[in-house]
Amino acid sequence: MGFQMIVLTSFIVALVVVQHGNCQRVNVATGFVERKGIHFILNGKTHYVNGFNSYWLMYMASDPSTRSKVTSTFQQASQHGLNVGRTMAFNDGCYRALQISPGSYDENVFRGLDFVISEARKYKIQLILSLVNNWNNFGGKNKYVQWARERGQSVKTEDDFFTHPIVKQYYKNYVKAIKNTINGLLYKDDPTIFAWELINEPRYINETTGKSIQGWVSEMAAYVKSIDKKHLLEIGLEGFYGETMPPNMHFNPNSLQIGTDFISNNQVPEIDFATIHLYPDQWLQGSNETTQSAFVDKWIEAHIQDSNTILVKPILVTEFGMSSKSPGYSIGKRDSYYNKIYNDIYRSAIRGGSCAGGLFWQLMSQGMGNMGDGYEVIFEETPSTALLIKQQSLKMSKINH
Repeated sequence: MGFQMIVLTSFIVALVVVQHGNCQRVNVATGFVERKGIHFILNGKTHYVNGFNSYWLMYMASDPSTRSKVTSTFQQASQHGLNVGRTMAFNDGCYRALQISPGSYDENVFRGLDFVISEARKYKIQLILSLVNNWNNFGGKNKYVQWARERGQSVKTEDDFFTHPIVKQYYKNYVKAIKNTINGLLYKDDPTIFAWELINEPRYINETTGKSIQGWVSEMAAYVKSIDKKHLLEIGLEGFYGETMPPNMHFNPNSLQIGTDFISNNQVPEIDFATIHLYPDQWLQGSNETTQSAFVDKWIEAHIQDSNTILVKPILVTEFGMSSKSPGYSIGKRDSYYNKIYNDIYRSAIRGGSCAGGLFWQLMSQGMGNMGDGYEVIFEETPSTALLIKQQSLKMSKINH
């Protein structure tokens, strides 16, 4: 949902291939996060996270007049103990586009992404970088299909993104070599990056078998890993179950099928960890708080159990939030919702389970109200939420140590 409302587009950022110029390695404060079974490992120790989403970081960093918002956000995140941020590493064919057209990039926007990574490193925050959006915001899979159509290819719907060979090649071409111009590292060599995300919230509504997305994930995961074996890789799934485990499909909100399969998609060998998103106010519109609360517990519990025993991989709740535009909203209700999710995550972690953390949607700095979507958290304006987040950071960090 998150990037549906305001961000993520089809951008397959430069991971690696060619070294430009005299690129010097620099000392880094932390190593690469690895996976061992159901746990993340950092510098030889089990690693847990508490994080945030800020989709807009590259967009704001590409204009020097708004870069201060990026710095202040990382600074505040660090002060609240947050150690992972998730953001878009793309903008396709839109205002301040990174990818202007297939294979054509704006170096100013790339420098904006460089700045984001450099600032994250300063504040010891690692990044999950999403490479393309299922939704139309900032381009999305629809823009890739449009580009193919404009070049004479026979494409019918935006879901041809997952199957058409030319469109898939556009995506692969986006995984090109690029040097980080600020800290002197190729992206593939920079441990500031926690993980790459193939696509934000993939959906193929008219194909319930899930074969198209399964094939796409298998192909693209192998391709990304062929270029960058150092970083973790995840898909960007919301967590909807498919035909691999029919009994679990009843966990899907309103038994919805969207062409993804939480089990089989995440069983692709190159995928290092699973993800889920959680938006009961959107997924279960019109339902009462009791119903939504019960759904939250079951959704998290089912996916943690499957990650523990079937996938044998870690899992992160990479998006969750409550909109101020939802009926009956109050900061107190949002705090209660956050607390429920944080408690579910902590219970898994403290017991040695697969859930290693959560990332709320979304953190913003003051003065950015025009970019808000109702889910934004501004620490200065909601001190109770800020305290709750800081307390979760402390609890998760104690498990780390």
